[in-house]
Amino acid sequence: MAKSTNPTSTMATPIKSVESDVVEAKLSKDGLDAAGRPMPVYADPAPLDRHGPAWVLAMCNQKGGVGKTTSTINLGAALAEWGRRVLLVDFDPQGALSVGLGVNPHDLDRTIYNVLIERDVSVDDVLLKTNTPGMDLLPSNIDLSAAEVQLVNEVAREQVLARALEPLLPDYDVVLIDCQPSLGLLTVNALTAASSVIIPLECEFFALRGVALLMQTIEKVQERLNPRLEVEGILATMFDPRTLHSREVLARVVEAFGDRVFHTVIGRTVRFPETTVVGEPITTYASSSAGARAYRELAKEVLAR
Repeated sequence: MAKSTNPTSTMATPIKSVESDVVEAKLSKDGLDAAGRPMPVYADPAPLDRHGPAWVLAMCNQKGGVGKTTSTINLGAALAEWGRRVLLVDFDPQGALSVGLGVNPHDLDRTIYNVLIERDVSVDDVLLKTNTPGMDLLPSNIDLSAAEVQLVNEVAREQVLARALEPLLPDYDVVLIDCQPSLGLLTVNALTAASSVIIPLECEFFALRGVALLMQTIEKVQERLNPRLEVEGILATMFDPRTLHSREVLARVVEAFGDRVFHTVIGRTVRFPETTVVGEPITTYASSSAGARAYRELAKEVLAR
């Protein structure tokens, strides 16, 4: 497949904030995580002697701007660094995941939408290689927004994505689905196709309020469509240890969900919007930054779980 192209001509230059890697470096000290829990030491993942079948993870939260796409890209890249074959599925009509990997959604003739709707289009027709070795992409664009309407009358409409991904599962170790910020039919499709859910949660009060509704949706999918679905964990994002509000929100999340909350937290940094402009993961754009280290640690924690 052709390498993805860089969309820098269509992107605005990010405004730099005062946060820095120095702030992120303070997230863990004295053997404790950011919530004050003992921080486990995760061993480096062992190399694999074979690949597949894939473990399918949905990155899901109906609130926008909580770090779903950033986490999908950078967790995928970190897993690929550990020798896993990774497939990223852009399942948001906004196409942010595709843009974040250097693909201009407007230039695509075929996307995941065509795989879902057109019987003569296979996933191999849409699959793109990324510039990260071991990581591939099923891209998306605004066409996907029409899929919810067109799938309404389909038989087993909640399982269309699962059927589309099935031929690819033997070739990958991890599939990460970047969900749109809603609880509509596309998100239900992602939850039906997945075996686990990661919930990125911004350390901000209004982000916390929506988690209960998301949990109800996950429970309904478990009961009616996908009994093997599990909540893999809640990932705290955009954490700023200097603010009381961030620390209080994280404490409340841990109090409510306990061990479901990942020990790894993702801090605020100007590096993340910069990576969107250059169209590559933080693990290659700023390899030694605290953000890159955090996602490598998250990859180890996810695999250890």
